[in-house]
Amino acid sequence: MTAGNKFALHPKLKEDSLPLGRLEISRVLLMNDARFPWCLLVPEIDGATEIHLLDPGDQLMLMRESVVLSKALVEAYRPDKLNVAALGNQVPQLHLHHIARFRSDAAWPHPVWGVGRAVAYEPASLSANMERLANKLGAVAAAAQLGFRLW
Repeated sequence: MTAGNKFALHPKLKEDSLPLGRLEISRVLLMNDARFPWCLLVPEIDGATEIHLLDPGDQLMLMRESVVLSKALVEAYRPDKLNVAALGNQVPQLHLHHIARFRSDAAWPHPVWGVGRAVAYEPASLSANMERLANKLGAVAAAAQLGFRLW
């Protein structure tokens, strides 16, 4: 990662998500939409827009972090499918979506984008989901010998 990094989270990501924690090079955010267990992995690298433009070390670390987040979501929620994507059509800042999908969810089998309006977490549900994810992320990251800390 570049020294003197002046990273700032894109305003749209800040508006739509809640901070959960940090891995080695990335923030982990929970999308504030209770319909889907949905996290974002955002490398804290100023100006990053594409995975292939990162330096090789950051590419590898981002993939390791993505695997850790994927495993944590699967262990926490047991989804029918886990969707992982780096789109960037509306938000140019590099971020990877990790969405636990269920045959019973509001969008299945289609993408989650554009299906209804986001349903913000109720305080009790938010607290329970944050705790569940933080515990799983901590355990999976430790097993992968990666650091994880709560936000």
